[in-house]
Amino acid sequence: MPLTDEALAEAGTQLADVLKQRELTIATAESCTGGWVAKVLTDRAGSSSYVLAGLVTYSNDAKRGLLGVTELSLGEHGAVSEPVVREMVAGALATTGADVAVAISGVAGPGGGSDDKPVGTVWFAWGRSATDTEAVVEQFQGDRDQVRRQAVLYVLQGVRGFLEKA
Repeated sequence: MPLTDEALAEAGTQLADVLKQRELTIATAESCTGGWVAKVLTDRAGSSSYVLAGLVTYSNDAKRGLLGVTELSLGEHGAVSEPVVREMVAGALATTGADVAVAISGVAGPGGGSDDKPVGTVWFAWGRSATDTEAVVEQFQGDRDQVRRQAVLYVLQGVRGFLEKA
């Protein structure tokens, strides 16, 4: 069954409720989702109380220039990797001053995949500081839209779980 806009909106509402309850702000650093996480979080009136910024860093140049991702990480590991999403979180926190940041970088397809990073591979990170960041990789199935929808849902639920543990 396709992942609906309503399911994404519900996940966004649940994360927004946690952010508001804890009086936290969030910044997003997105690549393959193209700002979709920020869109879901800002669909609600009053979202300016918890959404500080949304950065779409699709190119490696943007990752370097806006988030401070190092050439070393990009060169050794590629944009779709744990070191890069961790640096994206650190950069989003430093750039925006948000309390929490999320980062997503993946291969949404239909092309661009490789043997070690096939289409559907998405790295996520979320954290409150460079030393309090979690990163995880997932492999999603489906076309480009389905991969991106699954990635948006995963990060909304993941950061909510991270904050609820704190």
